[in-house]
Order: sequence, then structure tokens, then C-alpha cells
Amino acid sequence: TDWKPHIAFNLLEEFNGNPEFDQNVVSYLELLGVPYTGCNPKGLVLTRDKGWSKKIMAYHGIRCPEFVVYPMGRVVRWTGEFPFPGIVKSISEEASLGISQASIVHDEDKLHERVEFVHHSVGTSAIVERYIEGRELYVGVLGNRRLQVLPVWELRLNNLPPEALPIATARVKWSTKYQKKYGIQSGEVEGLTPKVVRHIQQTAKRVFHILGLNGYARMDFRLDPKEHLYFLEANPNAQLAYGEDLAESAEKAGMSYEALIQRILNIGLSWKPESQR
Repeated sequence: TDWKPHIAFNLLEEFNGNPEFDQNVVSYLELLGVPYTGCNPKGLVLTRDKGWSKKIMAYHGIRCPEFVVYPMGRVVRWTGEFPFPGIVKSISEEASLGISQASIVHDEDKLHERVEFVHHSVGTSAIVERYIEGRELYVGVLGNRRLQVLPVWELRLNNLPPEALPIATARVKWSTKYQKKYGIQSGEVEGLTPKVVRHIQQTAKRVFHILGLNGYARMDFRLDPKEHLYFLEANPNAQLAYGEDLAESAEKAGMSYEALIQRILNIGLSWKPESQR
């Protein structure tokens, strides 16, 4: 066909049932010379693997929880790399897929059990991180080279049952019934000094640049009781729906939902792959 769109609005979650093909589709758009919204292929590759991205962050002096990766098909051996508790996640899946309260492990037996669950039920390698007590923070970033950092957002988990640790499980993120029952909300972070907030936003901007991201992304952090900031993961092409964290934080910054979508389109139209600069 001779039809060529002005821009492709990329809301791709997976291709042919495989979420790891998102970078391939974007690479194809670049081959066709079609502008697109969201992140470039290299940024998608680097952030897909939570172990890779943490290694890169650690190299650049950004604090991360200690972690161990257990690839598919390998024997699970625990050698005490950090003190329990730990949290077991898929190394590549997003949206808290496979994360529940059972993901928090307090001994070697439970670690083995949960890693096997990720391998067999989620179908990916597993990453086990030291659990960081503290607050769950998200920071939206927009742009290509010149970046706009949105207000720091917090997932408030103060009213969970006593036996539940405050983590962003699949139920916390996606079950409206569970959210209503336990008063789970998100909003602009409160109770931090301007200096700490600036540090969080500057760190989010550094992560965005270091991983070679562009378009828009959400950075996930934990802030411990001593106000030490830990990088958890970067989420390029983050959830963009109206009422979600990115849109809400943009509105707090004075940007309507319509203006946010237009900004993302403008960023995509102005992006040039390295080969075309």
C-alpha cells in the first residue's frame, strides 16, 4: 500500500502473543520511516530485563536492591547473597503479573517454591530482590533529549491487612474491589522535603537518560524509612489511560489529558533514530 500515516500511536502490549516483540515492531516502523509514539527499540530492550537494567544502574551509582537472577531451566541455588525477606518477580513481565503476597519469601524453601512458580506459571526467568521496606513511588518522565519530569506519585498501601506487606501486587493494581476494600489510592507524594523530592525527580531523569529512553516512561522506586532511594524498574510506554498514574500526575503538573496525548504525539513526531539524524 502507498498509504503512509503521519505517525503510529504505539499502544502495543504484545505481538503474536509475545510481549518481547514490541521492540521488533518499533524497529520495523523505523525501517519504514514511519514516526511513532513512545520508546525506541534500544530502550525497550534494555528495560525489558530487570536484571540488565539494575546492573546498568548500579554501574552508574544509582542504588538498587541486591538481587539474584534465576534463568529458566537452571537449578535454583541460594547462596545467601542478601538477608531475607526477598521478593520474587518475573524478570521481564510487566503490570505486576505473577506478583502476590506469596512473592515475599522469608526462607530458602519459599524462595525455591516461588522461583519455580515464576518459571512454570509465568513462563519467564525469575529475579529475586531484597525486599525494601518503605514507600512505593512512581515518577513520570516525558521527552526525547530535553525532559519534563512529572510530580512524584505514591501508591498508598497504609490500610492493608496486618499480615500483608505493602507491595504492588496484581490485586493491588487491578482489582477495584480489593482497592475499595483496603482504601488503596495513589496521589502526589506527601511529607517529604523539597530536597528529597528533587532528588527523586533528578534520579528519574538520570535513569531515563542512562537507559537511552525517549517518548514517555514511568520510573518505579522504593524510599526506605531513612529516605534512601532504591531503583526498582523503568517502564517505557507506561499505562496511558485516563485516570491512571501518569495521566493524573501530568494533570497535577497543569497538563490536561488531551494536552498530554498531544505532547506525546509531538515528542514522537520530533524523534529521529540515530541513523536518520
